[in-house]
Amino acid sequence: MAISIPGKYAGPAGAAPEPHEDPMKEGIHPNYREVCFVDLSNGFKFVTRSCVSTRETVKMDDGRELPLFKLDTSSESHPFYTGTQKSVTDMGGRVDKFLKKFGNKAAAK
Repeated sequence: MAISIPGKYAGPAGAAPEPHEDPMKEGIHPNYREVCFVDLSNGFKFVTRSCVSTRETVKMDDGRELPLFKLDTSSESHPFYTGTQKSVTDMGGRVDKFLKKFGNKAAAK
């Protein structure tokens, strides 16, 4: 047996609100919208939803004008994701060279 309570949120639990109703309060939520992120190192662009503040816009290939956020690096240019990252132990023995040169001095202090 369902109980019906008249009002803005009337309806069974978990039911979507009526299309004309907006259950969110005004003025307390961030500006969540689609944003274009561009990697400045290689020009890679991707669009996702975000609350990030932007000052610029960009016109996309499909005609939409979206806020633009510039990144220094992304997964397309970061050495870890591209497979070009070098391990500290594989850098020609630099760690061993450092420990031989300064290892005993650091322990003496």
